[in-house]
Amino acid sequence: MTPALLAFACLIAVTLGYVVVCAAQPFATCRTCHGIGHQLTTDRNGRPKRGKPCRRCKTTGLRIRTGRRLLNAWQRTYRNGTR
Repeated sequence: MTPALLAFACLIAVTLGYVVVCAAQPFATCRTCHGIGHQLTTDRNGRPKRGKPCRRCKTTGLRIRTGRRLLNAWQRTYRNGTR
């Protein structure tokens, strides 16, 4: 097996794996708040306390994956084009 063919096979395997992950679990944790839903701050004694709500995920702690966003856009375009 040539190196180019092996690289192509690995790329296909990774892509199909990501498609399966996007279909099975379309949401991932928010990168800003790490799935908590709000920023953590500390009080004067150094204990963690709840801060402002996360603006990126709107306090859900979840974000939609990029692959799922692309799939939803493709499905919406296809559905609007076949009406």
